[in-house]
Amino acid sequence: MGLRFVAISAVFSGVADLKKVFAEAREHRRLGRQTLLFVDEIHRFNRAQQDGFLPYVEDGTVVLVGATTENPSFELNAALLSRGQVMILNRLDTTALARLLDKAEALMERPLPLTPAAREALVATADGDGRFLLNQAETLFAVELDAPLDPAGLAALLHRRVAVYDKDREGHYNLISALHKAIRGSDPQAALYYLARMLTAGEEPLYLLRRLTRASVEDIGLADPQALVQCIAAKDTYDFLGSPEGELAIVQACLYLATAPKSNAVYAAQKAAWKSARETGSLMPPKNILNAPTRLMKDIGYGRGYAYDHDVEGGFSGANYWPDEMEPQTFYTPVDRGFEKKIAERLAWWEEQRAKRS
Repeated sequence: MGLRFVAISAVFSGVADLKKVFAEAREHRRLGRQTLLFVDEIHRFNRAQQDGFLPYVEDGTVVLVGATTENPSFELNAALLSRGQVMILNRLDTTALARLLDKAEALMERPLPLTPAAREALVATADGDGRFLLNQAETLFAVELDAPLDPAGLAALLHRRVAVYDKDREGHYNLISALHKAIRGSDPQAALYYLARMLTAGEEPLYLLRRLTRASVEDIGLADPQALVQCIAAKDTYDFLGSPEGELAIVQACLYLATAPKSNAVYAAQKAAWKSARETGSLMPPKNILNAPTRLMKDIGYGRGYAYDHDVEGGFSGANYWPDEMEPQTFYTPVDRGFEKKIAERLAWWEEQRAKRS
């Protein structure tokens, strides 16, 4: 491109280094040559430092190329992102990793000492990381073997790759999202897989229990009220037993949620009720259901005409409980699944009784 090239790493650079780079780039631009600035691990710069790039990017002093292993939408300023393009470099697939091994063998002018099954296992253990795969291949080329290794022999010789998982980064959020959605989608096998991915990578069991408990009320609710009980019991069991025995209770809760009937009626009802409460402000309840602890309050009608439901035939009075200025609302609509099916029948009967009394 005919540009002057400068590369820095955010790991080893600070404000003074950036000022020097920008000053030199501005001087070169006066001489008619633009600078391409490559910043490795750009997410390591804090927000203020990232803001420092803006004027030099905007006026064309530098063409900025930043590399990061993190999700840019989490780690980079929106202003900086809006002035550039995000290019995603995906993990290497099996075909690409196999080509890397082919190139390594061509360079060494001999095949890897592996059976076909062991070669497949080697590619699988790389988990999309070409650098790791080549390091493993280098180790294999360096050892003297009497016969090609099978998968068991390969595992004994090489260390298994540790799963890439940062508990406060994108991998964490991707897996917890996948776990929650597998539960919501009633796929117990996939839910258990993502639960295992997180636990074996070192995720905090109590974090997972919190998310399972949330799923029990958000995606199951009253379709199966025992879902919440299972999650709280799993939390108590884990507190009591610890790891690894207590993790079995987490597994049980996960599978219970994934196989339970689903309903977000409670979740939707909460959203609708909160919205209505914000919109209606501070309307007074009807006087008949207000307490009247003083004579004055009784005189102005507090509690007058209140029907005590337990004294009414059928245990249901059908009285109005809504503010006088507000029409009755429907926030909670049970689904036709699980325990909520019975709730729906009960609500329908109450509605029928209200209609008769009115």
